[in-house]
Amino acid sequence: MKKHIVCFGDSNTHGYCTGTNGRFSEDERWTCLLGSYLGDDYLICEEGLSGRTTVFEDPLFEGLNGLSSIFQSLMTHEPVDLLILMLGTNDTKERFSSNAENIAKGMERLTRKAMSVTDAWHHDPRILIIAPAPIEEGYENTFIADEMGKGCVEKSRALAAYYEDIAKRLGIYFLDASTIPGIRMHPKDHMHLDQSSHMLLAKKLASLIPDML
Repeated sequence: MKKHIVCFGDSNTHGYCTGTNGRFSEDERWTCLLGSYLGDDYLICEEGLSGRTTVFEDPLFEGLNGLSSIFQSLMTHEPVDLLILMLGTNDTKERFSSNAENIAKGMERLTRKAMSVTDAWHHDPRILIIAPAPIEEGYENTFIADEMGKGCVEKSRALAAYYEDIAKRLGIYFLDASTIPGIRMHPKDHMHLDQSSHMLLAKKLASLIPDML
């Protein structure tokens, strides 16, 4: 049986393409590239949803709370060998009134929930938390300024240290996406990965995952 890897995230996992206001193709987005790089022994299960948060209910859009859907996602793709969680960017929106520490607490709650879904795991829970590449300065001058609000850059930059601490305490894996050389956001909005960054993220993960499994 192939090893099942669930990629649970937001628009940067779904593959939102800022340049077209659409979605990167199966030949471009990191989840599909990861499957190509890892080979036939792996099945990549895409669970990206634009706007998804760790635990926050969005007052404007329904169904975006990751905590409320992680059980279904894991059970849909069981038996799961590895869960990749890359969330937190949307949690920085001003309307959630949350700082980086509280966003991280949401990630920890989501992670613990995933670990508790015992029927979904092939073996013991194996989870990789990815701190998203942070929102870049200049977003406030783009079309997403009013949607995101103030303070997003600072909050998103602070997430990695908190996420790394979660990973150490829970005995799971951690990656800070901002440390991948060359990774960057599209200059049109400064918060969505450009095409080359999808490739860079996929290559980095493909070099790490075999040792995790």
